[in-house]
Amino acid sequence: MNIFKKNKDKKAYTGLAGVYDEFMREVPYDRWSSFITVRLKKYGIDGGLVCDLGCGSGALTTMLSDAGYDMTGIDSSEEMLDQAAKKKGSRDILYLEQDMTEFELYGTMRAFVSTCDALNYITDKKKLRHIFELVHNYLDPDGIFIFDMHTPAYYRKLGDRVFGDTTEDAGYIWDNTYNRATGINEYALTLFKKQAERADESYVRSEETHVERAYSIGYIKHIIKKTGFDILEVKSDYTDKNAGIRSDRVVYIIIKR
Repeated sequence: MNIFKKNKDKKAYTGLAGVYDEFMREVPYDRWSSFITVRLKKYGIDGGLVCDLGCGSGALTTMLSDAGYDMTGIDSSEEMLDQAAKKKGSRDILYLEQDMTEFELYGTMRAFVSTCDALNYITDKKKLRHIFELVHNYLDPDGIFIFDMHTPAYYRKLGDRVFGDTTEDAGYIWDNTYNRATGINEYALTLFKKQAERADESYVRSEETHVERAYSIGYIKHIIKKTGFDILEVKSDYTDKNAGIRSDRVVYIIIKR
């Protein structure tokens, strides 16, 4: 008998945290990590302190640690950081529960990274710009910032649709809406997770809402230059292909002036 218990929590990455890695199983973190390490070394950073902004469950943070970097991960979700801590093992990774828009560090970093469209969650333009100002402040001279963002083209493809997926122990329904005029993409996520400790095959249902904003490549380049950075590369989806307005995910490699 399947029994559903409802746990309603609208905050993003609460109920999702426990099943996040299951549903992100097709994300090519290995390729992303390789792309980032190649670029860091290309621009003279083959080790040292690196900060992962919006580190989530720590998949990429762990890989960069294994690549020889002294990693710090920042995320505002306690539940996601719990998942990151489980991956940590004996690695020397510092995780901080902080808001990306007002984070504080103990010293400067050689590089910052931010992946999986974490910056698209910053829907306020002033707060987004402030993140770049903070990164600039905490970077060493000639420090590198590598980050990705989804484009308006990506969100237009999502449109107003409903998606779903299941695994052996969990499932989700994603009800997406995109406002082209404002660039705001919102999706209501309904999650179902099997209770492993119970024999009656009961599931917990939880709900949360995610809100992101689409930013054009031109606008992001404007912010980059206004906050004291130079642009080194702008690539499409962690490949060597130059990004354009039709790219879904754009990767920016920038350097502190």
